[in-house]
Formats: sequence, C-alpha cells, structure tokens
Amino acid sequence: MFVEEKKGENLKILVIVAHPNLEQSRVNQRWVTELHKHAHQVTVHELYGAYPNKTIDIAHEQNLLAEHHRLVLQFPLQWYGTPSLLKQWLDEVFTTTWLFGPGGRKVAGKELVLAISIGGARETYQAGGLIGYTISELTRPLQAFANQISMTMLPHFEFYGAVQATDEQIEMSTQPFIQHILDPELDPRIARKRMFEEMQQKIGMAQK
Repeated sequence: MFVEEKKGENLKILVIVAHPNLEQSRVNQRWVTELHKHAHQVTVHELYGAYPNKTIDIAHEQNLLAEHHRLVLQFPLQWYGTPSLLKQWLDEVFTTTWLFGPGGRKVAGKELVLAISIGGARETYQAGGLIGYTISELTRPLQAFANQISMTMLPHFEFYGAVQATDEQIEMSTQPFIQHILDPELDPRIARKRMFEEMQQKIGMAQK
C-alpha cells in the first residue's frame, strides 16, 4: 500500500533535537536556527533543553506525536548510536501499553527520518573503512523500531566530518538539510507510484 501524499504545508513535522551539548555544536545549532524559520510547518523540540533532569513528560510527548505526520530525530552519532536521552525518550514514550492502545493508531503510517551529524569522514563508514560499517547498518535498531510500530522509515540525512567542518561547509549543508526534512515526496514509493501512473497513461494513450 502506498502512503498518502501530503503536499507542502499540509505536512506537519516534529523534529526531536537530541544533542547533549547543543550550544557547542555548530552543525546542529545552525540546523535548528534554520528550522525555526519554518515554524508554521515544523515543531522543533529540543529534548535536553526540555528535560534537563531527564524526567520526561510522557503524555505531552505522545500528544506531540499524534499532532504531526512526520517525526525527525536529529542527533549526533555517539558511540555508533543515539545520545542517551533520545534512547530514554524512545523507551518511555513508545510504551507497549500505549502502542497497543490508542497510540498504535496515532503512530501507524507516520514517517520517520533521521538527521545525523557524524564526527568522522564519510569514507570511514564503509566496508574496509576505519569504522567498517555504514550509517544505514549502524541505525538498524531504529529501522527495526519503525517497522515494529508500523512507521515508514524514510532516507536519512547525514552530515560527515562535523568535528572539523568549516563554517562554509556547515552553511552549505543547511539548505539540503531543510529541503530533505520538508520534502513531502521524500518517500521513494511516491515517486514510484507517479512513475507507474505516467506509464499507465502513456499505455492508455498509445492504445487509443
């Protein structure tokens, strides 16, 4: 089954920013600044700022999820995984009781996007590289999570070399980042659906 296409501002996006030292991250700070320019469509939720004592308001978070079509997890890769508070947020908000009750209906069919800042160079994250694994491989637990709760995992946005990136490189990443996050047709199945429809139209015209 294909997902419903949502156009432009009809797509409401929740961005969970989970950086334990956001004020020190040039990349994530710049992205957040740009996201705030799209407040009519994007809700920016800075997790570490909202919960400095790490006591999460679960009901509030579940309501936020219900109000949006797309969930974006923006975080730095730390020891090949997510920061600890983001893992806690996933564990505490997506409870089995909620998911098998009203929550399941509220998250099923929603989209999940990862926006990851990565300290190392791109070439290290591949077979034979220093790390030896791709980002797609390292984020398999999040992919499995999305599958289990019937969310649609969409392509990641990845920024490599964050530690040594120049201001110019960070600035150059900003518009591709925003375009990725806001793209209503980020789901490749939408493009495939359109291709099939165009093929059918051409076949129909040829048969007339």
